[in-house]
Amino acid sequence: MKVAFIFPGQASQYVGMGKDLYENSQIAREIFDEAEEILGFELKRICFEGPEEELKRTKVTQPAIFVHSYIVSKLINGKLKADMTAGHSLGEYSALVYAGVLSFEDALKIVKLRGELMQKAGEENPGTMAAIVGLEDVKVREICEEVKDGVVQPANFNAPGQIVISGEVEAVKKAMELAQKAGAKMVKELVVSGAFHSPLMESAKEKLKEALDEVKFHKPSIPVYFNVTAKPAFEPEEIKNLLYLQITSPVLWSQIIINMASDGATKFYEIGPGKVLQGLVKRIISNVEIAGFDKLNDIENFNG
Repeated sequence: MKVAFIFPGQASQYVGMGKDLYENSQIAREIFDEAEEILGFELKRICFEGPEEELKRTKVTQPAIFVHSYIVSKLINGKLKADMTAGHSLGEYSALVYAGVLSFEDALKIVKLRGELMQKAGEENPGTMAAIVGLEDVKVREICEEVKDGVVQPANFNAPGQIVISGEVEAVKKAMELAQKAGAKMVKELVVSGAFHSPLMESAKEKLKEALDEVKFHKPSIPVYFNVTAKPAFEPEEIKNLLYLQITSPVLWSQIIINMASDGATKFYEIGPGKVLQGLVKRIISNVEIAGFDKLNDIENFNG
């Protein structure tokens, strides 16, 4: 009977996120205000009021979700503790802060830089992403390998039969055609600002590595399951390297959830905005409890 905290990544943001927390919690106010000082832009205004277009910019989205998740994890702290944790892409940083590997301040600075670097890489190397529903993992890998002109690869193994591919625009479109011919139930291009988790993000990696090398990493207090391997890692140098590799590597989300469950997790709680990960867990495994903490009501109404 173990508890797993899972932290959302990009695409979980929404206008109004965190507003009720800020208005009703001194802790939330202090964290939002501190974050705004570190970031140097109007995080609260964008989160609470939008516009959505501004909130959706990668360099804004990533810190916004990270800060929201951190606040929720602090507010739930007296009521519930996790035995293990993981985060989807950006959410990995939230998981690392929860497990004591990074301080909030250091992680926020890295997340800010990561968002800026990924947005810049997306502008310099334009690409796209597409969701493919209804094909086996191995089939999607084969389709990507079949496309010889241009870069395309699986980016997110989100749930069985729900995979996102990423790469150069024409290569992704070709893979989408092949997926439709192979009998996919749905093939849909996503509205994104770059080809995340693909080689088109390569330029973001080296500068991120420099920033990671300057920050103090600690051993995690609980197991953190990593996107690149779907397994826990405990040594600071290995963790640092996994964050570096994550930028261009697929997110093995399905396998992470399966591994957490096989290691005893029976309750999964999404910590942060939205319900994306709760939906994915339902598709990956059955016979586990799934819930989330996003708004103040979720926290106040929880009684274990």
